[in-house]
Amino acid sequence: MATSTQEWIEELKGISVLELSERIKALEEEFGVSAAAAVAAAPAGAAVAGDGAAEEEEQTSFDVVLTGAGEKKIQVIKVVRAATGLGLKEAKALVDESPKPVKEGVEKEEADKLKQELEEAGASVEVS
Repeated sequence: MATSTQEWIEELKGISVLELSERIKALEEEFGVSAAAAVAAAPAGAAVAGDGAAEEEEQTSFDVVLTGAGEKKIQVIKVVRAATGLGLKEAKALVDESPKPVKEGVEKEEADKLKQELEEAGASVEVS
């Protein structure tokens, strides 16, 4: 039963993306975690100095939350798939179940870019 990490990775290389996605979802449900948060845990760059009055505690990570799909749901699903790497079924479920976070813990620039792309596709989005 005990296999090395490398053997496990080799096994994963041999399965379809859909099967991998299903396994990830099962792990998330079993352990109550989210793989999206782990992916977005990249170190933040140097903070830009603001004026002294606004320097309470600078937010370095942001969540992009889809609040509505709008009229062009298919376009929104395409943007969600491109941004997250989710399969069609998972991306459609995320869009259908809005409000839902699309990406969590991302830098300001990435959050703003994703918000703009989703809004151009017709979605309503919040960055928090």
